[in-house]
Amino acid sequence: MRTCSFCGENIDEVTVKIYVKKDGTVYFFCSSKCEKNRIKLGRVPRKVKWVKK
Repeated sequence: MRTCSFCGENIDEVTVKIYVKKDGTVYFFCSSKCEKNRIKLGRVPRKVKWVKK
């Protein structure tokens, strides 16, 4: 089990989306919603109301 890098939910190993930045940082996402908020929109998880973290 892994945890989503944006919302903190537990993710099954089969459904995980992995994003690796050029500097070697690895992000794990549970959905495209979390991926878009973190990568494309640049949002901080603590400022988004629907995030559990």
